[in-house]
Amino acid sequence: MGAGGMQVPSDRSWALLIARLILGLIFFMSGIYKIFEMGLIAGAERLFLEPYADTFLPVWSLWATGVTIPFVELGAGLLVILGLWRKPAYLALGGVLVTVTFGHMLANPFFSFHHDVFPRTALLLFLLWMGPTDDTLSLDALRRR
Repeated sequence: MGAGGMQVPSDRSWALLIARLILGLIFFMSGIYKIFEMGLIAGAERLFLEPYADTFLPVWSLWATGVTIPFVELGAGLLVILGLWRKPAYLALGGVLVTVTFGHMLANPFFSFHHDVFPRTALLLFLLWMGPTDDTLSLDALRRR
């Protein structure tokens, strides 16, 4: 306990906050970029339709994925930053990572995971593994009090 009876955040709480902020910002800013900078339709065409046009994936699924993932990244990334509804947000981002991994492996079976996918997955798994108990610097923790 700190001064005035307030609980002092533990080192684990600070570690979780930092991990949440980094992971949340990565996905939030990716969603911002794809929706507002690239443009949702242009981004879907460039990142989903063009690279996978010659695969077995139906065009409708490429469009659906291309226009959905940026909103999932934006929304779930923001929730992770805020520490609100963390588990659903983590699971949504896990779904994005699985989808992206599948796409990259479909396009290139020798895709290198260490640049983008592995660091994001490591942060996500760390946050899921640690659970909510020590994540006291979140809106979920504030709601529980």
